[in-house]
Amino acid sequence: MEKINYTSSDERNFSMLCHLSALSGLIIPFGHIIGPLVFWLLKKDEYPEVDRQGKDALNFQLSLTIYAIVAGMLVIILVGFVLLGAIFLFGLIMTIIASVKSSNGEPFEYPLSLKLIS
Repeated sequence: MEKINYTSSDERNFSMLCHLSALSGLIIPFGHIIGPLVFWLLKKDEYPEVDRQGKDALNFQLSLTIYAIVAGMLVIILVGFVLLGAIFLFGLIMTIIASVKSSNGEPFEYPLSLKLIS
């Protein structure tokens, strides 16, 4: 894949932070949504790539939240426990991959992400 032409290292850093800030959800309730939302809202007008990456990060985190709610309902039939673990690992791995790719200036799109914010 070809690298994205960033105008500055700040744009690359803020794009990476849009993804990486989702890991704050491991400590802060709803931090996985609040973190990317804050960085996206702060820099979306200044940097076009931060606008794109922020939307992608938010869409992915919102999608994971929806999937986790459904899996939580399926706990009743015991399948939900496995699904919740798989969703957690999938979200963690994809967030790290997206952060690294964004930091390197490479394009990345999250798999299984609903386009809720366009």
